Amino acid sequence: MARILAQTHPDARCELDFTTPFELAVATILSAQCTDVRVNQTTPALFARYPDAESMAQADRADLEEMIRPTGFFRNKTTSLLGLSHGLTTQYDGEVPDTMAQLVKLPGIGRKTANVILGDAFGVPGITVDTHMSRLVRRFGWTTETDPVKIEHVVNGLIPRKEWTMFSHRTIFHGRRVCHARKPACGACTLTKLCPSYGTGPIDPTAAARLLKGPRVAELAEAAGVPAP
Repeated sequence: MARILAQTHPDARCELDFTTPFELAVATILSAQCTDVRVNQTTPALFARYPDAESMAQADRADLEEMIRPTGFFRNKTTSLLGLSHGLTTQYDGEVPDTMAQLVKLPGIGRKTANVILGDAFGVPGITVDTHMSRLVRRFGWTTETDPVKIEHVVNGLIPRKEWTMFSHRTIFHGRRVCHARKPACGACTLTKLCPSYGTGPIDPTAAARLLKGPRVAELAEAAGVPAP
């Protein structure tokens, strides 16, 4: 299944725009309960005003709240960003650390966010257990666990370590584009023959193909052997 996902989503990557580990940490915090598209629309102005931990640590709270308001839950996120920036400034000279143990001690950084930072900013393999990963591995029959840490350990034992980061991206892409929460495109999925949850969504190829999302709908349909919508 992992090999098929690699073939299905050759464009898989982190969809958050960033140029530094700090920018990725901020963007990942903002992405909670928000689309990456919306975050990417918000961060250019944010990073122009607060390009590093030192500047953000001194930000006016009301100004920061207003800048990130479009991402939702802006008060809680502002608290996390100010706490993160202060922690980085006082403990790490403004630099984002590159170990899980150090990252998860910082405000606003849990294991999911830490794995995103480690994998995409530092090249340290990690499994990112977001809502898509959690949903899909249960549908795949790989685990019945619901706790993100337990799911992470299960997947770690099934996928080669060097593939952890890219497997996460591919699974998230599949969750966003094919295996949707409410109505997965089962009849237009490349995992049809292997997935024990086949039939959760429409199995009619035409109906399923209409559920495909993203910029590669035609390619996804072709890969699944069904007519493009």
